[in-house]
Amino acid sequence: MTKSVSIFLTLAAFVIAGAVVYGLVSGNGDDLPYGFVQGNGRIEAEQVEIAPTIAGRVANVLAAEGGMVTTGDVLAEMDIDELAAALDRAKAEVALTRQTKAEAEALVLQRQSEQRRAQQELERATALLAGQNISETVFEERETIQQVAAAVLGAAKARVATAESRIAAAEAEMRRIEAQIEDSSLLAPTPGRVLYRLAEPGEVVGAGEPILTLLSLENVYMEVFLPAREAGLLPIGAEARIVLDVLPEFAIPAYVSFVSPEAQFTPKQVETLDEREQLVFRVRVRIPENLVESRIEHVKTGLRGVAVIRIDPDSTWPEALERPIPQELFE
Repeated sequence: MTKSVSIFLTLAAFVIAGAVVYGLVSGNGDDLPYGFVQGNGRIEAEQVEIAPTIAGRVANVLAAEGGMVTTGDVLAEMDIDELAAALDRAKAEVALTRQTKAEAEALVLQRQSEQRRAQQELERATALLAGQNISETVFEERETIQQVAAAVLGAAKARVATAESRIAAAEAEMRRIEAQIEDSSLLAPTPGRVLYRLAEPGEVVGAGEPILTLLSLENVYMEVFLPAREAGLLPIGAEARIVLDVLPEFAIPAYVSFVSPEAQFTPKQVETLDEREQLVFRVRVRIPENLVESRIEHVKTGLRGVAVIRIDPDSTWPEALERPIPQELFE
């Protein structure tokens, strides 16, 4: 068999398979066998705003719109000149407070020596007073000197405690600034695709103001809307298949990850009038993360299609919905 004939037969098989799948999922799903329901939707993914924790000037934006990123990639960098200067001041404050503590500890040693001497003098005066060898006045002087020495020692120890508190505060300030410097490199929290680039180098942005919008590809899903009689039978984790309009001959494995607890009116994007006129429940059908990861560069949000959900675990999937997308299409 020649290569051209082989390609023709392969394309013909795809067209026939696509026609079979299209016949099953077109319309309102009346052609689906018992135990299956379907809904229209489009491929979506969670959006993640990449923003600085503090206000500042954007130094560099390393990601371009539409570009793919992986977890931990540096997407943007904030100017850190002021933070670097603040960190130097904080380090100097730590060194200064440590020196102050050392001086206070040396003073404590001196005051302890003075207090011991005063205590010894008081003990001698007490013995001499008992033998009536000194006057009451001299004894009271020795007692006062001992009390003053004890008070001065207490004040010196308080200075050490104060210095320790200042060291802790200075070190905490240093760690805070170091954390801000670390946060000035904005990293990708998840693999994804850059959806919007909202700021450029040199612009000043506020705290929490987005610089980039990232489309997370860890949670790729399709939301459909089902009436209560169908949504009420859906367990979390129910098996599903997603058939895209652009690839009607293949089905993407998926599962139900969320069923809304509250009914709502069907959104306007649902095409059929009878579906728009009823209350429905929002159902999220998620594509497994390992499947997304293996073909992450080909994931595109906004693609429309149909999600077919199996509500009866004993029902057998139609053969047309068991055809996975072949790897050759991605090569």
